Amino acid sequence: MSKTKDVKKVVLAYSGGLDTSIILKWLQTELGAEVVTLTADLGKGGE
Repeated sequence: MSKTKDVKKVVLAYSGGLDTSIILKWLQTELGAEVVTLTADLGKGGE
């Protein structure tokens, strides 16, 4: 994968788990991107 600095802004569907937490910081650090997170309550869960 080539490293590019052309990415300015990223929208990340954020689950709050370990994987998305790590990639969030990686996008900021490695790409220098502004990260906008999207978290949604999809109604899944208890009754």
